[in-house]
Amino acid sequence: MLACGSAALNHYQERNTDALMARTAGRPIPSGKISSINGILISLFFLASGSLILLFKSNLTALAIGLYTFAWYNAVYTPLKRMTPFAIIPGSLVGALPPVAGWAAAGADIADPKIIFVALFFFVWQIPHFWILLMVYGKDYDRGGFPNLTNLFSVSQLKKITFSWIMLTSAIAMTFNIFEIPNYTLTGLMLICVSVWLIFESVKFLKSDDTIGNCKSMFIRINIFSVLIITILSTDKLIKLFLA
Repeated sequence: MLACGSAALNHYQERNTDALMARTAGRPIPSGKISSINGILISLFFLASGSLILLFKSNLTALAIGLYTFAWYNAVYTPLKRMTPFAIIPGSLVGALPPVAGWAAAGADIADPKIIFVALFFFVWQIPHFWILLMVYGKDYDRGGFPNLTNLFSVSQLKKITFSWIMLTSAIAMTFNIFEIPNYTLTGLMLICVSVWLIFESVKFLKSDDTIGNCKSMFIRINIFSVLIITILSTDKLIKLFLA
């Protein structure tokens, strides 16, 4: 619920630039489906509800991480996007911390290497995810007034940079086995197979023509990869829970 409140507040913060971009013009506030005031009220409702749930049903560590993530997204990353095309790098902390909050809510040690590497995976994954999106919507970001890497690098150059980050993302996913994050050999092998699949797809992408269609296709694949990793890890934990 904190994430919903944070996202709603971001919609309010970027309502004017969203209206300029084809990708975001249909969002509730710029499209006129709801007023700016209602957007703020919805945000406050979810922020308050999420905070109270964490406070009374979890612990202070989880609440602190949740509030820090909210502050980083709305007070740091959102304005930073208008200042630098590299905002996604510090901004990726926003996607890395929610698993840590969940880990803390369960009463586990947030210094455990297992959750550190899971958080690192989501941190690194977001960077190529966003840069591939830029290859598709670079001109849209220009219309919104956001500095972006498509004005610094050609699509071909950006593909090479993104390829390096995809390799790192896949490597981190495979190191989950070293830290015994999956409980079973089969799920560990599945993590490796999915990671190798992404590497194979990224090599194809690197060698492909610099077309929007190819970029969209790779964007879908890197998202599928993330969903598969989450599904494998979740299934692994559920199996252990039921067999315990």
